Amino acid sequence: MTFYDVPLLVESNPQENATDLLLQRVAKNPQHPLFSRQNPDKSWRDVTAGDFLAEVRTLGKGLIAAGIKPGQAVAIMSKTRYEWSMIDFAIWFAGAVTVPIYESSSPSQIEWILSDSDAVALFIENEEHQARVDQVRSNTPRVSQVWKIDSSDFTKLHQSGETVADEVLETARTNASLGDLATIVYTSGTTGNPKGCELTHRSLVDHCKNAAAELPEIANDKQHSLIFLPMAHILARYVSVLCIYSGIRVGHLGDTKLVGEVLPVFKPTFLLAVPRVFEKVYNGAELKAEAAGKGKIFRAAAETAIEYSKALDAKGGPSLGLKVKHGLFDKLVYSKLRAAMGGGVKYAISGGAPLGARLGHFFRGIGLIVLEGYGLTETAAAAVIGRVSWQKIGKVGRALPGTGIKIADDGEIWLRGINMMRGYWRNESATREAFAEDWFRTGDIGELDEDGFLTITGRKKEILVTAGGKNVAPAPIEDPIRAHPLVGQVVVIGDAKPFISALISLDPDMVPVWTANNGIAEKLTLAEAAKHPKIREEIAGAIAVVNKKFSTAEQIKEFEILDVELTEASGHLTPSLKIKRPKVMSDFALHVDRIYG
Repeated sequence: MTFYDVPLLVESNPQENATDLLLQRVAKNPQHPLFSRQNPDKSWRDVTAGDFLAEVRTLGKGLIAAGIKPGQAVAIMSKTRYEWSMIDFAIWFAGAVTVPIYESSSPSQIEWILSDSDAVALFIENEEHQARVDQVRSNTPRVSQVWKIDSSDFTKLHQSGETVADEVLETARTNASLGDLATIVYTSGTTGNPKGCELTHRSLVDHCKNAAAELPEIANDKQHSLIFLPMAHILARYVSVLCIYSGIRVGHLGDTKLVGEVLPVFKPTFLLAVPRVFEKVYNGAELKAEAAGKGKIFRAAAETAIEYSKALDAKGGPSLGLKVKHGLFDKLVYSKLRAAMGGGVKYAISGGAPLGARLGHFFRGIGLIVLEGYGLTETAAAAVIGRVSWQKIGKVGRALPGTGIKIADDGEIWLRGINMMRGYWRNESATREAFAEDWFRTGDIGELDEDGFLTITGRKKEILVTAGGKNVAPAPIEDPIRAHPLVGQVVVIGDAKPFISALISLDPDMVPVWTANNGIAEKLTLAEAAKHPKIREEIAGAIAVVNKKFSTAEQIKEFEILDVELTEASGHLTPSLKIKRPKVMSDFALHVDRIYG
């Protein structure tokens, strides 16, 4: 199979826009708890759908009183928090267009997005954000107003809307229809300046309605979720809007380091995360078991969970013996893992990168169904996702209703449908290059099986061609190596070189745990760990295991362990944790020379 379209399950009124998703939720039950907000004492209090709508309307009126006109762009630069969703909907109620900016953005990135989008106003959080914005204010003259969420600015903006009549707000709210621009979301920018993706209200409205109809087990008002991914990223943003439409109660967490602490308190039933989070849950549990002298038990439990999950897909299902063993480990191991995640998590969506079959089977084996999704900023997040009742672990699922998918002659994945951007903002040449008629060229390489399930095999622009002419996709090699507890990031290299090699950074959180578990008494810095013979031996062993899965030409022959962490702050990762390969190759040219010299 190389092409298919999935018909719509739900069609919207052409006059609707994203604000109607909230109004429809409130109409069903204004007393339904739509959000939970964390109190200073770390407890949580609920916010009803009706109360959220009231706050949105008040803030929307405040924006109108401040002079915001329909169609104008208003930017948000903030960590993930309740106010992010409130501001987003208030901007839409005022008829304006939202422009997200990662709160970690540098002054030059802030300047580019504000200037390119023609933003007239900006929401920030605090004085630290203000300092970065001040550095570029002279180059962003259109931005006439900046409001700090953590200040009296925010309260005054709410209060200023008291003079605006309900009829004026309603006129602004209904100014946009499905085909109109809702948001300009900038790509991660792995190379060059980020491009602004023009996502219409249809990209959100039809997308949410059809995903909810297709995934009723998840998208219902009995679920509650903790969102900790950046709201500036399209995946978290789209899922947040989907939660409002579906009635999923949402708590926000702006610091990912606190996830482990908050999950047992919040007790979500549904999670949204990137594969790195699931890797850390697994690796952390394994190292904790090792430290307690129970590493052998954990590994046996993990293998049983994987075997049990695989048996669920086989004819006849798990054997009686496997069921008994699985039940025993459920009491000893799996129940504790579920408790660490809150005790009630049944479903999760993983996006941003491949999860890997081993982790997928492991989590299903312990009682957590992780649905892999695939999409891009240009497709308003997920275009393809697994189904609760129909999974093929290791594949990213089937296209959602209203979406078409095609594999081009060169293996590139093409997409079309209701969730597709209408183009790149002010970049006609890039838009023309990205589309073949109504098909969007994703730049990813993949395969469709006989049931329409998609497998991602690599990124077209990242394909390495060795000196011997062998085409090698880095991602399938990198992902299983990155799953090792010691490994932070992996960059497979070898373009125009005689063999494939890798640059590897260590995970600073895992290094002290691993060294303690493996008889290394001294506390190592990252630079010391990179040179330690035991760590190098461990990494070499992990690479040797992965190499067995690939042809000789694809195997890693040499590797260098970097003495620094590859992060967004170091400039080597995008905010969505994608590797900036040109930057890595430039900054670590000496390491590359050592490999190939």
